[in-house]
Amino acid sequence: MSGQENSGSSKLWGGRFAETTAASVEAFTASIQYDARLFRHDIMGSMVHARMLARQGLISNEERDAILAGLAEIRDEIEAGTFEFRPELEDIHMNIEKSLTDRIGPAGAKLHTARSRNDQVALDLRLYLRDEGRELDQLLAGLQEALVRLARRYLGAVMPGYTHLQRAQPVLLSHHLLAYHEMFDRDRGRIRDWLARMNVLPLGAAAMAGTGLPIDREWVAAELGFSGVSANSMDTVSDRDFALELLFCLNLVQLHLSRLSEELVLWASKEFEFVRIGDRYCTGSSIMPQKKNPDIPELIRGKSGRVTGALVSLLMTVKGLPLTYNRDLQEDKEPVFDALDTVKASLAIAAELLANTTFDQDRLRQATRGGFMTATDLADYLVRRNMPFREAHGVVGRIVAHCQERGIELEDMSLEEMREFSDRIEADIFDVLSVEGSVNSRLSTGGTALARVEEALRRAEQQLGIAR
Repeated sequence: MSGQENSGSSKLWGGRFAETTAASVEAFTASIQYDARLFRHDIMGSMVHARMLARQGLISNEERDAILAGLAEIRDEIEAGTFEFRPELEDIHMNIEKSLTDRIGPAGAKLHTARSRNDQVALDLRLYLRDEGRELDQLLAGLQEALVRLARRYLGAVMPGYTHLQRAQPVLLSHHLLAYHEMFDRDRGRIRDWLARMNVLPLGAAAMAGTGLPIDREWVAAELGFSGVSANSMDTVSDRDFALELLFCLNLVQLHLSRLSEELVLWASKEFEFVRIGDRYCTGSSIMPQKKNPDIPELIRGKSGRVTGALVSLLMTVKGLPLTYNRDLQEDKEPVFDALDTVKASLAIAAELLANTTFDQDRLRQATRGGFMTATDLADYLVRRNMPFREAHGVVGRIVAHCQERGIELEDMSLEEMREFSDRIEADIFDVLSVEGSVNSRLSTGGTALARVEEALRRAEQQLGIAR
């Protein structure tokens, strides 16, 4: 083996090095084991870059065609699983470029004209995350559809609404389910906003100062579907705001999933018995034969820590980094990839699980009895009879205390008993104290009255394209 082969120049970047890279360093710095998933986007960007180089006269049309054919061949081999990745080449970019040069000769070495791995990896990651963002939107829509279909199926069913995990006021089950539709709709809006903000071409920033070669960044941006080009080359190669912002969006998605999961876990317990999750989506105990465990919502809930950890990890990686590119930024991909994989899997299984979940309407309704859940309705009744709210609050509080002493509910009281606390109470009070009366009185926009919930349900179905 020649001295040249022994030197650092065996690397594509190794011209100024006199010694080969230590094996331990190669192992420590390699990222091919996780950034290989960027291959389609790396090749997509390289193909457009090669076409731009030819348009600008920086390579010949023959060299362009050889590059495009070689890249297509490499892409096909990677998709077929026959491409050999070489860890000593560090990352997906160098693996592809080295393979291209080995296949087509000197023309392959011209592909890297007017670009650096610094702007190349920023391009690959933006292209990849743009596709992932669109898939996230579809998965969120699928989960919303599962919630809306349940809301339609159980429209009219009543249940306790809770504050502090104590029974508070009766609500429609559909209203409760549509609350999660709203959460996931905000998640979709955040992801759309993020997609618009991150859809800026970084290629052309080169290592950190731009390039003196006559490239056409705007043409590349249009070809790759970007809305514009980045404005500052130093910011471009060091910017990971778009990755951090996505991680924040993913955190909110997973936290919303966790809240839904927590309620499913509670509602499936013997203490509640509000829902029955299909057997195919539960597991048993290795020692207790009677057990049916809601493992799927528990795991979704548990994975929230993993997604939050990914955000914290990248926040700490970026904290205090000087301009411009630093190798620390290689640590951006694993937390982003892991969080994406986790959230996408959680969204998919949650939608599937909801489609196999049923509610016990009798049990839900039974749970609305007890706990003085229509006390606020009684206070509102007195307010409508010109009693100041604070005074009405006190009157109802005394009525509740009276009921507790006797071990009865509000609707068990006679009219005469109620009038001992206020002579403004008339016989129509019992319409107010019924569960249906309470629910349907909540006619304010966004309230739980059947009329309002039907409106919200129709809007959601129209938005999601659900035919009735």
